[in-house]
Formats: sequence, C-alpha cells, structure tokens
Amino acid sequence: WEFNGSFYQPSAFLMMGIPGLEALHHWISIPFCALYLIALSGNCMILFIIKKTQSLHEPMYYFLSMLAVTDLGLVLCTLPTTLGIFWFNMRRIGFDACLTQMYFIHILSFIESSVLLAMAFDRFIAISHPLRHPSILTKTTVIKIGLAILLRGMVSLLPVPFLLKRLTYCGKTELSHSFCFHPDIMKLACADIKVNVFYGMIILLSTVGMDFIFIVLSYILIFKTIISLATKEECLKALNTCVSHICAVLVFFIPMIGLSMIHRFGKNVPPLLYTLVAYTYLIIPPALNPIIYSIKSSQIREALLRALQRKSE
Repeated sequence: WEFNGSFYQPSAFLMMGIPGLEALHHWISIPFCALYLIALSGNCMILFIIKKTQSLHEPMYYFLSMLAVTDLGLVLCTLPTTLGIFWFNMRRIGFDACLTQMYFIHILSFIESSVLLAMAFDRFIAISHPLRHPSILTKTTVIKIGLAILLRGMVSLLPVPFLLKRLTYCGKTELSHSFCFHPDIMKLACADIKVNVFYGMIILLSTVGMDFIFIVLSYILIFKTIISLATKEECLKALNTCVSHICAVLVFFIPMIGLSMIHRFGKNVPPLLYTLVAYTYLIIPPALNPIIYSIKSSQIREALLRALQRKSE
C-alpha cells in the first residue's frame, strides 16, 4: 500500500479470469485466441479493402472504417491482460496502468456507440433523401463527424480516472474481470463514491443512452420511408442496405445494456454469468462485425474476392 496521511491507494489490483474455471484457463484460451485472431484479421481486412477499392470511398464505408479501427482498439486494449491471465496467470496490474486501460476501454466503447449512430444517420439520408445524400455527407463532413466523435469520447471521460484516483481504497483489491472497468474499480473503494456513481450514470445516459435513442428514431423514420416505397422489390432493396448495421447495433448494445444493468442492480447474479456478459460485450462485437459486413455487403465481398484472385495469380 502507498500511504499518505489518511489516504490509502493500492499499488496494484488483481485481475480475475473466469471464476471457478481457473484450472481450465489454458483450454479456455483457445476460443479466446480464435476470437481475437478473427477480430484482428477481419477488421484489418475491412480497412485494407476499403482503402484499396475506389468504389468503396463513400460515407457508408468511411464510417465502417471508423468502426473497424475502434474494434481493433478494443481488442488491443483487452488482449494483453486477458491472455496474460489465461496463459501465464499474470493477475497483477499497476494502479495507474489499470486506470489507463479503463479509460481507453470506455472511450472506445463510447466511440463505437457514436459511430453506430453516424452509420444510422447515413442510412437514413441514403434512403429518405437519396438525391441529397452526396451533398449532405461529403468527405469533409464525414471527417468532421469523426473528429467530433473522438473529441466527445475523450472529453466526457477525462474526469473518470481522476475521480477514481482521489478515492481511498482498502480491503479487497481483486477485480471481477481480466480488464479494468470503472464500476468494478469504484466498488473496491472504502470512501463515498456517490460522485463517481452520479457522474458515470450521467455520462452513460447522455452519450450511449442518447445514441441508442437516436438510432431507434432513425430506424423508425427509415421504416416509414421504406413502407411508402412503391414496389416490394424497392422495399427489400432498401431494407437490405440496413441489415448489416442493425446486426452490428444489436451485437453491441444488447451486451452493453446487460452489463450496465448487472453492475447496478445484479447483486445476486452468479459471478460466471457476470464475467461471460463482460467478455461478450468487449470481444464478440469486434469479431462479428467484419463477418457481418463481409457476408451482407456485396461490394465488400466482391472486393475481397478480387483481392484473393489477384494474390492467387
């Protein structure tokens, strides 16, 4: 412990793998390695294809590039500590290192939420106002949206590490996951955490909560437009352009909402379920998003096939 008057701060925290299955960590690491490999290779492939294919240089795929970069960041944030526990039982993480990891995990989660909102806005404009789409979402506008998303995440979460650093910690230093999470660290403090709870709730509702509401509103307007289309073929064609994004939204928001509810209200939830929801939230979306877009987007699929054919030649 580091002692400063009546102020106690741990020099390190102890991370947790999968509770009750510690003896099987080496075997459990195999599916985790597979998911990390899929996430890394899939998102890098998406970025490579979009960069090399001129026909994909449009707003929808620029936003998809932002999503892929964000997913890569989430993977790289959690991979070292997760595999460190499974392979080498390296549970210890320094206090400042833990706060740094937590900050970037939350920033990237908030950025992913905002990018999904931007993609919903792009789909709304493309379907409801197709003729105005190129003039509304220009390349400059997309860059400005991307910078605004990044700035919003960084600024809104900047106070969080300092709010945790001011707390006095005592007793348990064992975290619930193989990565650092704000509610998880906060619960280890033996000081008044009302400010942390209030600020965390306000930021979550004003960012991710508002993003989700606006995504739902966007799709209500999109479906109203689709229903008004003349033929069934036009309806299906318009709806098909949204399927990938709807899947990405569900894959991201369902585990995130579940984890937030468990942290705040799930006092009697089994630790194993708690851990599995956390891993689902941070590892499954980065692995599934490239697969979803590769399967559902004919343009990405065709560009990928062309790239593979060139390599085989």
